[in-house]
Amino acid sequence: MGLFSSKQKKETPWIHITSEEQLIAAFEGAIDKPALFFKHSTRCSISSMALSRFEQNAEPLEKLCNLYFIDLLAYRPISSKLEEMSGIIHQSPQVIVLKNKEVIYTATHSSIDAKEIERQLS
Repeated sequence: MGLFSSKQKKETPWIHITSEEQLIAAFEGAIDKPALFFKHSTRCSISSMALSRFEQNAEPLEKLCNLYFIDLLAYRPISSKLEEMSGIIHQSPQVIVLKNKEVIYTATHSSIDAKEIERQLS
């Protein structure tokens, strides 16, 4: 594939968490289907790089878990609530994956690995 390929990258179907109520519902819903939370700082180049790298390999995860996105600049209190609920100390960028409301995977920065998450969920 060349530099100017016409193939479009598939958009990741993020569910944007914008309220504490949504977060609580997502956390509770992890009993029925695993939940992945991606905490992203829109002003941080490292966070943008981690998000881009994650999204390149995220397609298989769409069937395995719900993909939740938390914009840390706009919704920092939601991230704090997730920290409280999960027991995982806040970092950015950060991924937290819950299955049966238990944390089964967490990673930050360049350690975020969609393929490893897929292995954990399969």
